[in-house]
Amino acid sequence: MPEGPVNKTPSVEALFAGVRAGDRALIGRAITLVESRNPKHQKQAQDLLHRLLPHAGNSQRVGISGVPGVGKSTFIENLGMMLIDQGQKVAVLAVDPSSGRTGGSILGDKTRMDRLSAELNAFIRPSPSAGVLGGVARATRETIVVLEAAGFDTVLVETVGTGQSETMVADMVDFFLVLMLPGAGDELQGIKKGILELADMVAINKADVFQQKLKQAVNGYKSALHIMSDASPDWHPPVVTCSGLTGQGVAELWERIEKHRRIMTENGDRQTRRENQRLTWLKTSLQDRLLDDFYKNDSVKALLSETQDRLRAGKTTVTLSVEQLLRAYRDTSE
Repeated sequence: MPEGPVNKTPSVEALFAGVRAGDRALIGRAITLVESRNPKHQKQAQDLLHRLLPHAGNSQRVGISGVPGVGKSTFIENLGMMLIDQGQKVAVLAVDPSSGRTGGSILGDKTRMDRLSAELNAFIRPSPSAGVLGGVARATRETIVVLEAAGFDTVLVETVGTGQSETMVADMVDFFLVLMLPGAGDELQGIKKGILELADMVAINKADVFQQKLKQAVNGYKSALHIMSDASPDWHPPVVTCSGLTGQGVAELWERIEKHRRIMTENGDRQTRRENQRLTWLKTSLQDRLLDDFYKNDSVKALLSETQDRLRAGKTTVTLSVEQLLRAYRDTSE
């Protein structure tokens, strides 16, 4: 019997045309190509991205983080449905570098966005599986380019709410929203100062459940934000309340995000923020590539085990070890 048709990757030209036309299947294939670690695929992906880049950049990029159990998925679905009702096209990207190692719950959360998943004007995509921070960051940034070129008005980037992923997401969005829960004892207990420093707004979710504790929570977060330096002299992060389940406060929350967009566009901070993000992306990408190249170097691999043994035995110093390994790397790279 003759074999069935081979499922080949569409050409760069076909992917470009499909993305620009908003073809959901080809948008998905384009993102799969961008996520691939295959060197051949990566070359094709960069060709595609170069063509798409002039058509990207027009979306509102919003990062959404929060502690586990805060209700991110329910909130995002409600927000996404509201925006679609307003005539927008909405994309949701989930960022969880740990998911490939631990089977983290964030990927399972996507299955709970049943209403949003069914919308033709919505596109939901989890992190690349088994991703590491640098790889997930690259794939997510480049996926945003694809989605913007496909005409999505708002890109919501959800992060798991632990580790370095918040900083990574904050470095690729225009607005960083932190969801918090009231009624969990001391409002700031266990909350890292770092995540509040990244916040453009704090939203206390599940306001319908914890009504009596909202005022205390609002005051607690306002006090915490008051002692931190604002990223812009024209914007102090507000503290709002909402319910992702009932939709209470979600429209008002989005109005604040739109107000931030107007202010930052007028004062030039939005453009500056994106320019700085591209420079940060360049720096981190160079670091990742150089480190990967360093550890793949045969001379380094031959010397590394012996160097580590000498360090364990206290027979050498870290500084001397670094110099020897770098010398071995440079000698074979020249």
